[in-house]
Amino acid sequence: MGPELTLILAIGLGLYMAFGIGANDVANAIGTSVGSKALTVKKAIIMAAILEFLGAFLVGGHVTKTVRGGILDPIISSSAPELMVYGMMAALMAAGTWLMVASRFGWPVSTTHSIVGAIAGFGIVAFGTSVVQWDQLIKIVSSWIISPLFSGTLAFLIYSFIRWTILRHSDAAQKTRKWAPLYIFSVVVVIALVTLFKGLKNLNLDLTLVESLIWSGILGLCAVISGHYLIAKIKPDSPKKSIDTSQNSIVEKMFGVLQIMSACAVAFAHGSNDVANAIGPLAAIVHIGSTGIVDAQSPVPSWLLLLGGFGIVIGLATMGYRVMGTIGTKITKLTPSRGYAAEFAAALTIVIASRLGLPISTTHTLVGGVMGVGLTQGIKGLDLKMISKIGISWLVTVPAGAILAIIFFYTLKYLF
Repeated sequence: MGPELTLILAIGLGLYMAFGIGANDVANAIGTSVGSKALTVKKAIIMAAILEFLGAFLVGGHVTKTVRGGILDPIISSSAPELMVYGMMAALMAAGTWLMVASRFGWPVSTTHSIVGAIAGFGIVAFGTSVVQWDQLIKIVSSWIISPLFSGTLAFLIYSFIRWTILRHSDAAQKTRKWAPLYIFSVVVVIALVTLFKGLKNLNLDLTLVESLIWSGILGLCAVISGHYLIAKIKPDSPKKSIDTSQNSIVEKMFGVLQIMSACAVAFAHGSNDVANAIGPLAAIVHIGSTGIVDAQSPVPSWLLLLGGFGIVIGLATMGYRVMGTIGTKITKLTPSRGYAAEFAAALTIVIASRLGLPISTTHTLVGGVMGVGLTQGIKGLDLKMISKIGISWLVTVPAGAILAIIFFYTLKYLF
């Protein structure tokens, strides 16, 4: 296969993978906002498309690891550049295909796990089992349990606290104004930390934890001051409604605004971080094609970031509604206050995991948050049938990516 044809095919496969990320992963960031009716589907897609694109293009990183997640031993895998090219194309094709299947059925799966499974699969048949760094793979797979469990526990506690401080009181609107500064400050600080630790990590700002907390705290205080005036302007929906309904309207409107803010942060951080799942293998192919060398890291031209951001936006706009429906309506019933608790818990989990260097899945984290909120109503608050389907799709993701990558790897070798 000539270098021109290789590049064209690789670009097409990178775009295909980015499309799959948009169709599946991005919907996680905004699904709760749609399910709670804080945003309409159209507004959510527009908002997420802008922030995902900006995150991918502006801070998606101009250098990426050649092998996502450090799954393959760089010394062994660098011995055969041509096999790496075929393997990376097979990985993009495999991960993209699995994401399309999952999106078609509305299953929220991890794009990182998809590409990691695909890379491990082709690595085994191309270089042998010794090329796979199994300790790294085990760390990533362990996030199947850690991410949703931790996030779900936090979401349960956060929503329980909201109910205790606001929702259970007859004067809920007054309690909202009393407790609003705490909720506004908390979510803005966490949003800022998510952006610093995950959304802007490719800029290598190298802020210490104390510096990050100080800047986040300053932003939080500014938000509290602004929020005070905004909440004062919130009025009940209709004077014809009962007092309880009217007060509940004020409460949910406030949490709706906070939920949208947290969704924006998660979308931006996701675009900046997970675009590497699509353009990382593509950047490696471009780098090998121009130098003939497999390096541990590959430079990422701006046009690749542009391509990745474009693919993500198109995937979200055309197929994202399926996974959005699952996250927002099919696991448990969501309101803005419940959606806030789920997204706040997910964002907090991302902050803690990013700081500790733990590999977690944004998808699993957010699903766990939604489940945690549902459990505040007891087990009856969850759709166990849908949860079992999601759980099976998570278990299948890594082996599905690996098997598909092996099939596509041998197909590419045979054809070219």
